[in-house]
Amino acid sequence: MASLAMNHVLERVALFQFTPTHCVQARAMLGWSVEQLSREAQVPVEDIQRFEAQQEVADAARLALAYRFEALGLVFFPGFRPGRSVKVQGMTAESVEHRNFAMAE
Repeated sequence: MASLAMNHVLERVALFQFTPTHCVQARAMLGWSVEQLSREAQVPVEDIQRFEAQQEVADAARLALAYRFEALGLVFFPGFRPGRSVKVQGMTAESVEHRNFAMAE
């Protein structure tokens, strides 16, 4: 089990790697609207719209978006379009919920 410090480092990495452009590109790859992403990631539509417009949103909202896409097998690296990873064992949509994040809002 990862320590709290390791979780914090992993969250910082996810925040650095997942950009507003990635969010738009990932939605396009999946054919999702902002409304569908909102339902899937449990993040308000307004937060997604602000993030995609490169405005400030809470780190917890950004993590929820990144983790929802990652649960579907997408990976993100700065400067590159989202890619598809190999299937992650044990990850389900139900295991990636907003309330499971260690970061306080």
